[in-house]
Amino acid sequence: MPVFDPPSLPSAASPPEFAASPLLGADDPPAYELHHPTGRRPWLLVCDHASRAIPASLHRLGLPIEATWRHIAYDIGAAELARALARWLDAPAVLAGYSRLVVDCNRRLEDATAFTLHGDGHRIAGNENLDNAERVRRAAACYEPYHAAITTRLDAIEARGEVPVLIAIHSFTPVFGGQARPWHVGVLWDERDDRIARPLLAHLRGERSLVVGDNQPYSGRYPGDYTVWRHAGERARPTVCLEIRQDLLLTPAGILEWTLRLAAAFETVLADPATHAACKREADV
Repeated sequence: MPVFDPPSLPSAASPPEFAASPLLGADDPPAYELHHPTGRRPWLLVCDHASRAIPASLHRLGLPIEATWRHIAYDIGAAELARALARWLDAPAVLAGYSRLVVDCNRRLEDATAFTLHGDGHRIAGNENLDNAERVRRAAACYEPYHAAITTRLDAIEARGEVPVLIAIHSFTPVFGGQARPWHVGVLWDERDDRIARPLLAHLRGERSLVVGDNQPYSGRYPGDYTVWRHAGERARPTVCLEIRQDLLLTPAGILEWTLRLAAAFETVLADPATHAACKREADV
């Protein structure tokens, strides 16, 4: 696989330039969705794997359509949860507009898995033998506009004198590699910043019926979640990443249950001034 040479891209202040990429056609969706933009709270929800969309020009990356409805293409239920939680918390949300199979917005572009070749038993033929120009084209159309939108919202919160809080929403498959995953929810974090994670873990574990993972089923330790560290870790902004098991988010009732549960948790945790105090540890990422 050729080494990716990070592109020279337009500035974060001009996301419309990205939309002009020839990768995207008139009928393709935008690179990101800004949900509940009038939210008054200084909190921002993000959803890296919100969408299963693939630009029409990429011909589903050679996959059968049913594969694009599987967890390999997007985080099932995560977009619906992020939107509902944004409305409930009165905070804006930025959701990625394209499938992680096109380019994974939660990876560094030089990471081999940013343009993955395999997905839980599926060969991603459309990602084989990508040259640098194609990687640049995808990054310009689908990746940088999303991250530019996050930067813009967080900077706007700081500009009005408030401390921005970044909350990343993901979901995970109940079984992976033949192994059942018992956790209902996982809290992903790094020891450099425990301001939200520790009280959030304690709050969720207060509900004894829940199996709560501490950096499970994935680790949030640096350099784990790229989006979190690009937008919060490097600036020592309070942040946390949540993973909810996908079978719990398959129905409107499930989405509502988790919206209410997480909204109550965040209202409690983020009401504590310690959550917004200066980070005790250097964010030397």
